[in-house]
Amino acid sequence: MDDERPIFLQVAELIENQIIDGTMPEGAQVPSINELAAYHRINPATALKGVTRLVDAGLLFKQRGIGMFVAPGAHSRLLDQRREAFSAQYVRPLVAEAMKLAISPAQLAQMIQMEADR
Repeated sequence: MDDERPIFLQVAELIENQIIDGTMPEGAQVPSINELAAYHRINPATALKGVTRLVDAGLLFKQRGIGMFVAPGAHSRLLDQRREAFSAQYVRPLVAEAMKLAISPAQLAQMIQMEADR
């Protein structure tokens, strides 16, 4: 956990990351609020707020008396959301700057490939 962002957002992001990387596949049970709170040494209300955010987004669902589970389609929805955010945060500004510098899309792709090969 870092001090820059609210803890409940960090809890939600940690769960999202586990869904994306496959360590928490669709249909898998999410740790309980008390388990999350104990593991991260946070208030259970804070853990609940992070999990509720994911429930409200349709990424998790609650089975009364059993627990929280990863919703069907959560993985692909998260990938779509993260890809769009990546494009908005990194790709669009990169392309805009490349255009200012008269770097063609082909040249930009070549520069990216060279960096990836390093």
